[in-house]
Amino acid sequence: MPFEADPTPDLSRRTETMQTPNPKAILEPPVVLIAGAGLAGLTAALLCERANINYMVFERAAKVKPLGSAMSMGASTMAAFEQLGMLDELMKISLPCPSVDMYHEDLKPIGSMDFSSAKEVSGHDLIFFSRADLYNLLLSKVPPSKLHMNKKIMSILQNDEGVMIRCSDNTSYHGDILIGADGAYSGVRQSLYKQLDDQGLLPAEDKEEMEMAYLCIVGMAGPLNPEKYPSLKDSRCHFATVLGQRKPHSWTTVTLPENKMSWSAKIQLDRATAKDMMFRNSEWGPEANKAMIKEVYNFPVKQGGVLGDLIDATDKDMISRVYIEEKLFRTWTHGRTALIGDGAVAAMHDAIILVNCIYDVEQVSYKNIQSALADYQSQRFEHAKGQVNLSTMLGQMLYGQKWNQRLLRNIVYNLPKWAQARSHLKGAKYRPSVAFLPPAANPTNLRLDYQKPSTRYAKEQAAKAIALT
Repeated sequence: MPFEADPTPDLSRRTETMQTPNPKAILEPPVVLIAGAGLAGLTAALLCERANINYMVFERAAKVKPLGSAMSMGASTMAAFEQLGMLDELMKISLPCPSVDMYHEDLKPIGSMDFSSAKEVSGHDLIFFSRADLYNLLLSKVPPSKLHMNKKIMSILQNDEGVMIRCSDNTSYHGDILIGADGAYSGVRQSLYKQLDDQGLLPAEDKEEMEMAYLCIVGMAGPLNPEKYPSLKDSRCHFATVLGQRKPHSWTTVTLPENKMSWSAKIQLDRATAKDMMFRNSEWGPEANKAMIKEVYNFPVKQGGVLGDLIDATDKDMISRVYIEEKLFRTWTHGRTALIGDGAVAAMHDAIILVNCIYDVEQVSYKNIQSALADYQSQRFEHAKGQVNLSTMLGQMLYGQKWNQRLLRNIVYNLPKWAQARSHLKGAKYRPSVAFLPPAANPTNLRLDYQKPSTRYAKEQAAKAIALT
C-alpha cells in the first residue's frame, strides 16, 4: 500500500537503511505519531523526549483549553514525576489534602475520607492542583517544534511498512507507531474501530455507546479574597462536596494555590435522560451553560456564600459543561496503532507503560511493534479495569443519590481512620514507573506491585557498569 507524499514534510519517515562502516547496523528508535495534545498526549510526548524517541504531536485545536477543574494525584503517579525530575515543580502548583469531606445541603457533615496518613504510609501526600497548571507544566517540557496544532485527523492507514495519518487540511504524515491520545471520541479510535468493524474484528462491546452517569459544569474562580474565604489562607487543600436535598445535584469546591478555588456541579442522569441529551447535544459553549448556571447559582458553599459567587468570579469562557461517562474498551491496539484511555491519571499511567514498551523496540519491524503494543495492553488492562471500577465507586460515593449509593457513602465515609488508611494503601502499591530511568525512592519501604522491567535498560546499565570497571 503506497503512502502519499506529505505536502508539508515536517516529520520525515524513518530511514530504512544506513551506510556505516560498522558491520553491525545502527538501530534507530521507531518514529511515533501522537494524536492529541491533552494531558495523555503531552505525557507520552514528554516520555518520548526523555527516551530519545523521534515523535510528533498532532492536535485538532488551534490551542488546547484545559477544563477549569481540580485534579488529584497520589503516590501511584507522583513517583514517575520524581523520576522525571519534575516533582518539585508539581508540588509548587499543588496543595496537600488531608481529607475529602462531604456535607448535607444544610452544610451539616456527612463524613470524611481521611488522607492525613498518606505520606507516612506511601511516601507522598494526596495533592490537588489545577488541571490547567498541570497541563502548562507538561507543555513546558515539550519542544514547540514537536507540536502540530490545527491538525484534525480524519483517517489512518497502516500496513507492514508503516502508518499514515491524514488530516482535514489535506496533509498527511508517516511513522512507525501511532498513539491515539485524542479522547474517547477520537478520530484515531473512530477510524481504527471502523476498519476493525468492517473486517469483523471489533468486539460487540466496543460498538456500544458509553454510559453517561453525570452532567457536570466546572470552572476555576480566582484569585479570590482570602478574607471572604478564610480557607484559602490554609497551606492545605480544603475539599468539600455538598449533596443536594431532594434534587439530583451535588456540588464540590476545592481550594488551590494562588487564592483560587475550583468548583463544579453535577447532575446524576438516569438512562432515559442521558440518551436524550446525547441525541440533542454534541457541542457545548458559553451560551449552552446559562441554563445550568441559573439552576445551581444559589446552592450554598461550605467555604462561604453560594456557588454563584464563585461562578461570577470565573472567566465565562473557562466554564465548561461536560458529560462524565463510563466505559472500558476492550480493543486498545491493532497493527501499529495503540489507544490511550480518556481518564486523566489513568491515561498518564497508560502513557508511561506504552512508552516503556516502545523504548524496548530496539529493532524496528512490524512484528516487534505489534509485540510491544500487545505487551502494553497486557500490562495495563487489568489495572485500568480496576481504576475504572474504583472511579465508578468513588463517583457513586461522592455524587450518587440512589439509596444504595447513599448507604455506601455513609458506610465508607464513617469508617475508622485505620480502615480508610488500609484501603488507600492498596492504591499506593501500584506505581507505573518509567522503566528507562532510575527508580524513584520508596522511603516507606512499601511493597510495590510488580512491574515488568525494561530489557533494553538492563542491558544499557550492564554495559555502563562494564565500561567503568
